[in-house]
Amino acid sequence: MLNARFRLMECRIARLAEKVARDARAKVLTASPVSACRPFRGLCNVRILISNDDGIHAPGLAVLETIAATLSDDIWIVAPEVERSGASRALTLSEPVRIREVGPQRFACSGTPTDCVLLGLGEVVTGARPDLVLSGVNRGQNIAEDVSVSGTVAAAVQGMQMGVRSMALSQALNFRPGQPIPWECAAAHGAGIIRQLLNAPWPDGVVMNINFPDRLPGDVAGVEATFQGFRDEGINHVDAREDLRGNAYYWIGYKSKMSAPPVGSDLRAVYEGRISITPLHIDMTEHAALTALRAAFPLTQKEKQGE
Repeated sequence: MLNARFRLMECRIARLAEKVARDARAKVLTASPVSACRPFRGLCNVRILISNDDGIHAPGLAVLETIAATLSDDIWIVAPEVERSGASRALTLSEPVRIREVGPQRFACSGTPTDCVLLGLGEVVTGARPDLVLSGVNRGQNIAEDVSVSGTVAAAVQGMQMGVRSMALSQALNFRPGQPIPWECAAAHGAGIIRQLLNAPWPDGVVMNINFPDRLPGDVAGVEATFQGFRDEGINHVDAREDLRGNAYYWIGYKSKMSAPPVGSDLRAVYEGRISITPLHIDMTEHAALTALRAAFPLTQKEKQGE
């Protein structure tokens, strides 16, 4: 029987989101350099929250459940009711968000991936707060500029913003024409990568973005810590069509076109068959440009003193 608490719950997203943002800002302001980089407390009795952007019935979610089950027996799932790929960090603010219990510690959410993690950590999970957020396994790579639109990465970022160590996992595809998605690659290597990351300290405010190459498990060429790349050519594709009433409509997608990325980038690693691990943070400031801008728009002494 469905839990009545979640069946028709209308969530006040805006207020909860504002509180989360306020708490996160306060945490950044009070954090010390010593506490900014800390090791995980360990995998003993770890509580895991899983989400994604491909939806509650996605095969990649089942893969991530299998991975998580090798790390813990305390797993909660809050995932979108339908596919929400490309949702980025969208919050649902103009309509209620509904949660539907579909199994023990397993919930489908009418909202976005960000909604899922926001509500999972703030409302749905009962008892102790989760220690780890895992998002994925996404159907397709999330590398380079993909991360700015990815709902998979956004779910992990929301977990990080709420003070929980978070990782995004994606399985690359379309590098082997005509071959099925090698979900077994993520399944075989995922748990080991997560364990290694949890044993390594990393700063607060960082999300680990893991991409598995389009290769069978035994053909993976290694693991590489990478930086976020940028494609030298656009890969977006728009397919313009017309319905039976003569009205235009469009399908938006991607072209399978490889760029020429630099060594050390997430693009290069995945292209060459390696597992890519990229530490991401939400600060998108270009600091070199900021220095030049400050020279062009200097503050007066009074402005510097806040007068």
